[in-house]
Amino acid sequence: MVVCVLIPRFSLLAAVEGGRGSAAALLAAPVALGPQSGGVQAVGEVTPAAEAFGVTAGMRVGEALARCPELQLVPPDPDTVRARWSGVLDRLERIGAAPESDRAGEVHFEADGLHGIHGGHLEGVLTAARRALGRRVRLGAGPSRFAAYAAALRTRPRGGPQIVPAGAVRAFLAPLEVGALRVRPELAELPELLERLGVRTLGELAALPAAAVAERFGPPGMLALDLAHGRDTPLAPRRPPEPVAERLDLPEAASGRQLERALELLVARVLARSERRGRTLRALALSARFVEGGTWRAQATLRQASADPERLALALAPRLAELPAPAESLGVEVEAFGPPAHDQERLVHDEGSAAAERRTRLGEAVRHVRTVAGEGAALRALEVDPDSRVPERRTVLAPFPAEDGSSSKRARGHPPGARG
Repeated sequence: MVVCVLIPRFSLLAAVEGGRGSAAALLAAPVALGPQSGGVQAVGEVTPAAEAFGVTAGMRVGEALARCPELQLVPPDPDTVRARWSGVLDRLERIGAAPESDRAGEVHFEADGLHGIHGGHLEGVLTAARRALGRRVRLGAGPSRFAAYAAALRTRPRGGPQIVPAGAVRAFLAPLEVGALRVRPELAELPELLERLGVRTLGELAALPAAAVAERFGPPGMLALDLAHGRDTPLAPRRPPEPVAERLDLPEAASGRQLERALELLVARVLARSERRGRTLRALALSARFVEGGTWRAQATLRQASADPERLALALAPRLAELPAPAESLGVEVEAFGPPAHDQERLVHDEGSAAAERRTRLGEAVRHVRTVAGEGAALRALEVDPDSRVPERRTVLAPFPAEDGSSSKRARGHPPGARG
């Protein structure tokens, strides 16, 4: 069984509690998480008071303010959200869980292997999770990730968990609206198309022939059909984190050359950390905490992993121009490590070494793409049934092997619907 843990409005509560507000005052007023600087001008999570005016997450700021003139926008705080959510995942790992989480406020883990250390049954695992995370969480369990999410969504904070048996998963999912599919990013636009065709519930979707769904909607339709039938892909737990970060307080009104010098100093400090163990850096994150409150974060991925301080600073320097407000502190964090820094050119080149070098470069390119766009980004097409009348059955997408022969741990969704 898969357990889903939901913490409603996690990003909004973290931004308010980490800034200048309190959770009690937040829940009583129409408040929404403001848009990220430089991103889409849409509100994030909203309070129940804002929902009463018809304001929803993802709504344009202008429309939200038109519906609720008293709406307060809280500046986003990605650093606080990231730190607090990492703490939540750490607490789950302490009870033995291997959590998978794509966004703050939602996490899944397999419960079958934990029965022996928590009373021998699923209820003991759920009790341990609630004890570790507090009473504010919503808990649901089901035979698949999507079913567990739907079960947790139908519970209430401080309420008991909802468990969906494997034999009743289709009956449980059938009355749910197809809008529940939006929880998967690759299916964000599909519910609207289904509703236009008169398909309102997951039960109606599950009743459609697979061949017709594949012909009309392609890979997203097949993934949605699998979810409606209670099927889903295995979980891919997060890798153990290796936090390597440095932060520097800035003088008042620091800008221009001062910021560049601060960045050079931060890069030098990161490279000097013993946790790096001589490895190169593949991806870095530049963060800032603003004088007026809120934080900002931007990622930079190198085309080739490096430990050269000049090259790292050069990759991060353009991000400084994106700072939307004066910053009181600047930070650099390692997002992904590369191989050990011992690159050396070959003295003698032959046909075999040239082929090996091409494979090495191809593997490095694959890892670069996956660092930027996710584990399921680099895929290849494999012929399965080339004579099939259904185009989607002729080939499937599979993870492209990297240089060392390893492949992606998960191409999110049904193979034809994987991201790529």
